[in-house]
Amino acid sequence: SRPRAERIGRRNWGLLVTGVIGGTLVALYSVATPFIAPALRRHCLPYVPATSKQVENVLKMLKGRNGPLVDIGSGDGRIVIAAAKVGFKAVGYELNPWLVWYSRYCAWREGVHQDTKFYISDLWKVREHLQLIRVLCGFVPLQMLQLEKKLGEELASDARVIACRFPFPHWRPKHSFGEGIDAVWAYDSESFGMKEENDFIKTNGIPVAPGKGRKPAWFCWLVV
Repeated sequence: SRPRAERIGRRNWGLLVTGVIGGTLVALYSVATPFIAPALRRHCLPYVPATSKQVENVLKMLKGRNGPLVDIGSGDGRIVIAAAKVGFKAVGYELNPWLVWYSRYCAWREGVHQDTKFYISDLWKVREHLQLIRVLCGFVPLQMLQLEKKLGEELASDARVIACRFPFPHWRPKHSFGEGIDAVWAYDSESFGMKEENDFIKTNGIPVAPGKGRKPAWFCWLVV
């Protein structure tokens, strides 16, 4: 009968609408989780894109050098791509899979996909490329202490490390450039053994003791 057919039609439409809403929510959850999750971690550091000025400052620190480059916490890949455009073979490590896939697309769009690689990886598991010539990084102060120790043990002797937004707590930079969020610091092999207490590495005004706090169980990432 017609009333029965109308009831079935309304029910089918209801199921369709419910399915669409449910699918949309699942898709939003899948996309948003890698960006929201850092806010729930102890050392929170959300995804913040590098400014064009910061990218420019990093490239200034790389003038006169060549060879492979590694960006730890590469975000949307803009530093890796910019480095590839000026002749570097560049690799980016990023924990957020959506940003890695987007980085690969941007590298393809900019015509440098053959000179770039992007990997979904935890910082503390990165070892293979630490023997390469360059490392770029930018993290919260509490992580810079642990990162300083890791890089000091694993980097090649001719490496140059460029820290963005936060300097390392004990290494003495060979060069620095820029101010505020655009600031960058360059460290060469002779810097790795130098000690220089840094006002950035403090918690409530109390300096963090060197050597404490080995790698944490949580990680938050910042594009640099």
